[in-house]
Amino acid sequence: MCPQPTTVRPADDAGEQRERRVDAALAALILPDKVGLLSGAGMWAIAPNPAIGLGRLVMSDGPVGVRGEHWTPDDPSVQLPSPTALAATWDPALVRTAGRLLAQEARRKGAHVLLAPTVNMQRSPRGGRHFECFSEDPHLTAEIGTAYVHGVQDGGVGATVKHFVANDAETDRYTVDNRIDERTLREVYLAPFEAIVKRARPWGVMAAYNSVNGATMTEHADLTAVLRDEWGFDGILVSDWFAARDTVRAARAGLDVAMPGPATVYGAPLVAAVRDGHVPEAAVDAMARRVLRLAARVGLLDGADPVVAPAELPTAFDGRALAREVAARSFTLLRNEHAALPIDPAAVRRVALIGLAADEARTSGGGSATVFAEHTVSPLEGLRAALPGGVELVHAI
Repeated sequence: MCPQPTTVRPADDAGEQRERRVDAALAALILPDKVGLLSGAGMWAIAPNPAIGLGRLVMSDGPVGVRGEHWTPDDPSVQLPSPTALAATWDPALVRTAGRLLAQEARRKGAHVLLAPTVNMQRSPRGGRHFECFSEDPHLTAEIGTAYVHGVQDGGVGATVKHFVANDAETDRYTVDNRIDERTLREVYLAPFEAIVKRARPWGVMAAYNSVNGATMTEHADLTAVLRDEWGFDGILVSDWFAARDTVRAARAGLDVAMPGPATVYGAPLVAAVRDGHVPEAAVDAMARRVLRLAARVGLLDGADPVVAPAELPTAFDGRALAREVAARSFTLLRNEHAALPIDPAAVRRVALIGLAADEARTSGGGSATVFAEHTVSPLEGLRAALPGGVELVHAI
């Protein structure tokens, strides 16, 4: 990567008092305790440390809803339309409100960090998770992603922008080495991350599985330097789940948290690497400090005020109403031949609705974006409710 000018940023929004508390907590830890902050104690959480007043830090999948730790129909989630639909509203203010709703959901489910938004590019038809992404356009993705992060963090929950970077196609997603020239990398793939980091100041970024120009993203010291030194990112860099592969290379590259746990490339192997001189303890200190800073920001470090005080948390969002508004605002009508829409019930006697998805609605993709919704209205069900009884509705697969 060619050197770029350092970005000058305003003072940390956490404040000097919070940073002093973080430094004091770090100073009270010995090496194994510091390393204990750098990976999960289980699938979704970093273990507490009562000796320094640190609570249990819980992460949750997104981005269309909040799963929580226990993904079950017994605890359904508010499900928003896909992020592609969010972007199709072209309305950052609405998206910021959606982010605040997701923060409310995260707090209800006991999560402090939302693993979202996904700001990869929809640039290949083989991208199996495009429904999680906003757009094929870096500018639109940056605008919507910035609003999303602002909204989530307005609600006192950390947003984790993912997947850094160039994790844009499904084929060999875990192992592919994407070869990208620097101009394309910066103007297309890095551009949304850069805008979001500089403007929304997310508290987390997730490192992807893939490699870029020969180095895996959990071990990519050059791109981590762009993220931190050039853009001024001060949050945690967390691996995608099971993406961290090598203890020394990941630690020296600045990967803060290797998820999940307890079996991980950090833990005991990292303690040994420090004691053997392969990883400087100062690097572990920097990683642990960033984890403690995140905990302080979300209110999990005693003696440090959270970024958003409990009395200031936005609440009482109507999830159903907001999801419906986003869905309605996301529709784009490309052509309305013969003024077919809107349907005039007085002028028609019979309506045909064709396709399996009309009855078996597919409202989310797979992977980490699936949540159990409280209720789903299929197109067939919705039209039956909307049309008067005198209009026949015929469905065929």
